[in-house]
Amino acid sequence: MTVIEGSTALVTGGLRGLGRAFVGELLARGATKVYATARTPVPSEDARVEVLALDVTDDASVASLAERAQDVDIVFNNAGVLHPGALLATDLRHVQDTFDTNVLGPLRIARAFAPVLAARGGGALVDIHSALSWGAGAGAYGASKAALWSLTNSLRLELAAQHTQVIGVHLGFADTEMVAALPVDKLPAAEVARIVLDGVERGDREVLVDDVSRSFKAALAGPVEGLTVPFRR
Repeated sequence: MTVIEGSTALVTGGLRGLGRAFVGELLARGATKVYATARTPVPSEDARVEVLALDVTDDASVASLAERAQDVDIVFNNAGVLHPGALLATDLRHVQDTFDTNVLGPLRIARAFAPVLAARGGGALVDIHSALSWGAGAGAYGASKAALWSLTNSLRLELAAQHTQVIGVHLGFADTEMVAALPVDKLPAAEVARIVLDGVERGDREVLVDDVSRSFKAALAGPVEGLTVPFRR
């Protein structure tokens, strides 16, 4: 179980959307400091928030961040990209970018910050997946989130010896800029952040934020036809 009050946290992609909501909720629960990253950083008006540059697809950028943020107790792997389109029709460069950002990016962060978390007593690693981790029809994005889910499950085992709590988060859609054009029901980002941090503080290993994620996980035991996503692009 991870204590947020008095902690220092890192949120990748922390300047907008769900990342910004995580930053706000962490501060509301008493986090002393939050590092928020962005490819193009803009200083925060809140003295408790330090904005740092990060490109999760660049090894040197990740290493520089880890060197700078040696006091982190909780890491949120939140940064990601969405290139809509069918797998057979999407530019392969977009597929590669999706996997480099959504799968290898979180792995780079996990590898860089595992020693930092160990030195701080274990801490927590929070990976933001999606209900689409278990769905068919979401193109490269869904496939990348499925890979991240598997990666998180393996990291949970590998980091157990250093007492790091590894949490996988699944949700349908938060009301953010990334999915603004999708005609689906969306949860307020602040509500998602509240539910996720409740899970962190409870010591959960997995957080299913909404009915969409719970229904998809339940469908895994049934026929593959039950895994079709509720929209098609």
